[in-house]
Amino acid sequence: MQNNILISLRDISVQFDDDLILDGINLDIHDKEFVTLLGPSGCGKTTTLRIIGGFVDPTEGNIFFDGKDMTGMPPYKRPINTVFQRYALFPHLNVYENIEFGLKISNVPKEERKKRIKEMLELVNLKGFELRRIAQLSGGQQQRVAIARALVNHPRVLLLDEPLGALDLKLRKEMQIELKRIQQQMKITFLYVTHDQEEALTMSDRVIVMNEGKILQNGSPTDIYNEPINAFVADFIGESNILDGTMHEDFVVEFCGKTLPCVDKGFGKKQLVDVVIRPEDWDIGDPGNSQFSGIVESTVFKGVHFENIVDTGEERLMVHTTQQHNPGTRIGLSIIPEYIHIMNKMDDDESFALTALEADSIILEDDDLENYASSELE
Repeated sequence: MQNNILISLRDISVQFDDDLILDGINLDIHDKEFVTLLGPSGCGKTTTLRIIGGFVDPTEGNIFFDGKDMTGMPPYKRPINTVFQRYALFPHLNVYENIEFGLKISNVPKEERKKRIKEMLELVNLKGFELRRIAQLSGGQQQRVAIARALVNHPRVLLLDEPLGALDLKLRKEMQIELKRIQQQMKITFLYVTHDQEEALTMSDRVIVMNEGKILQNGSPTDIYNEPINAFVADFIGESNILDGTMHEDFVVEFCGKTLPCVDKGFGKKQLVDVVIRPEDWDIGDPGNSQFSGIVESTVFKGVHFENIVDTGEERLMVHTTQQHNPGTRIGLSIIPEYIHIMNKMDDDESFALTALEADSIILEDDDLENYASSELE
């Protein structure tokens, strides 16, 4: 990771009427980094992106670019381009003309425009599509045009607001790899917004998990997945068993009627905790020689594994296995200490319900796009 901080958000708060959308956000984004803002609908991730892009002004706080305060600076004056949820391509222009649009506004000489557009078409694998109308393109091809148009002006930062949402699963996965390739080849900063956990883990150098206007955890994909800071993050990043537990002392926890060793310490004696275990971390064995045993209630084939719900009598557990176990079968379950994650219990006002703040679901409507285009012409 680069140590050079490109964008800094300092004490950013946004309030719409009586709704607090962002609550004192502090975040640094480094040069040439692929950062993903991840969270449920209404968590504040799109609002954060729009603040960086200049489409929303913070109620409080400041945003810095290369150490210079750009709070209140209009979008067209920022070295930042955006790929919107709806690609905002001009239907009356062909592929070449769509990509060329920003260059013409910036008065880039014709020969330079031709050179850059050729480079962009090759970058997004659309060479030979120059004269195609937008209506003649697939969704994936339209997205590539939008990315080429955003990159052709050589921005320092590219903002992407759930650009893969309209694509089918196979194409979506292909474009995840393509976007990462483009980011590495262009060597610019990508700031990506999604609610798709797999997408975030696949593409990112760093993941920012958000909920209810706050940053809950900031780290690498492996850190976020393997060491979630609380039960909400654990439940949102992948699937987890979140179980009621009691810490008897350092390195000893009780859950599901069993007292087992763990690797966590620093909790109070008899403190109630959340015990988090990933479904893939269970070892399957003989019921008579395992820490737990239970009856398989259901099993679903997921392609690379079977997802089983197992009733132990104390809890219903999600267990991933590579071998099929038919409903009604009794199986044994064991877990090693390193895979038992102990966390403070969530407060009463915290919830796994993925609440939605209306303001964060706002996307750029047609009048926003017209205002943006007109600002480019000024």
